[in-house]
Amino acid sequence: MEKLGHTARLAWDGSTGEGYRFYSRAHSAAAAEASLRLSADPHFRGDAALLNPEQLVVMAASSCQLLSFLSLAARRHLDVVRYTDDAVGHLSEDLRRARIELIELAPVIEVAPGTDEALVLALVEQAHHECYIANSLNSTITITATVRTVPAG
Repeated sequence: MEKLGHTARLAWDGSTGEGYRFYSRAHSAAAAEASLRLSADPHFRGDAALLNPEQLVVMAASSCQLLSFLSLAARRHLDVVRYTDDAVGHLSEDLRRARIELIELAPVIEVAPGTDEALVLALVEQAHHECYIANSLNSTITITATVRTVPAG
């Protein structure tokens, strides 16, 4: 069986000739037809108006959890009507081993009346175990899900 491949292209132009303080951290990333302008985190002299790689890792973990969960819910015909997540990534304080050591996912999952909350939470856990991104990262990922039933109507 052929392995799936995912490609991305990064591009940066500038000059580092004047030293660390002066080069632009802005760069572009593209995959398929989508592209982003990126920079370093402002802590590392980047542009706060642009996304940074650390944010992308947190977004990827959150997005993968969402997509894994929705797939499981749909296969069970669970009626999920809204899913939001305010995810946070925490960098290590040990700069000799720079890494995102913890990603906290906090999804709020809104479901139709009559939906079994325990089943929703079980699917959240199953989705975590099936998430490609979570399984690829060295970071600890915690998930604190909240399930809310929306009013009928």
